[in-house]
Amino acid sequence: MKKGFFITFEGGEGAGKTSLIDSIKKYLESKKLDYIVTREPGGTKLGEHLREIVLQEKNGKEVSSNVSKTLDPKAELCLFLASRAQHIKEVILPSLEKNKIVLCDRYNDSSIAYQGHARDLGIDKVIEFSSFIIEDATADLTIYLDIDPKIGLSRVESKLDRIESEKMDFHQKIRDAFHILAKKFPKRIKIIDATESKEDVLKKSINYISKLIDL
Repeated sequence: MKKGFFITFEGGEGAGKTSLIDSIKKYLESKKLDYIVTREPGGTKLGEHLREIVLQEKNGKEVSSNVSKTLDPKAELCLFLASRAQHIKEVILPSLEKNKIVLCDRYNDSSIAYQGHARDLGIDKVIEFSSFIIEDATADLTIYLDIDPKIGLSRVESKLDRIESEKMDFHQKIRDAFHILAKKFPKRIKIIDATESKEDVLKKSINYISKLIDL
């Protein structure tokens, strides 16, 4: 049984997840709370290797991968889920059992949005398939940073990875999927307007987190 708190962060490209997580780290440190920051795909040696394949990038640089260029959507989903299964076993559950607050940059909702909706595998089908992988490792709170894909992608300063390079309608479908999920799981998923100031986004995020962990 998990004892800590599991908080995930979702958002379109350029929504500001990395910056927000960094600010929340400082907040938790000020409260002397034990936490860990991780990401998906990644978080483990296997996960980081699979990240290179599915995103076709390494340390911010493009890498050559004929496999990633021809990935079938079902194969892509399976790679993300393989990374997640190992991530849950090696990092997430052990951290929760130690009463830590787990801050995860992307998690299961991304698979539902990206592969389920944007890749047309089906939202409900991916939810059902993913449930076998995550079992009880569900997020207690998911903060979704909402932003128009055109604005978000214009914020991305590094070279776009394989998924970021998809056409605009793909990214719009991802945004639509997160709004569908927020309506489906309103108690867990909280939408914050990512075009607001960093201070306001942080304030709203901390408010949700404080309610969760009863600060």
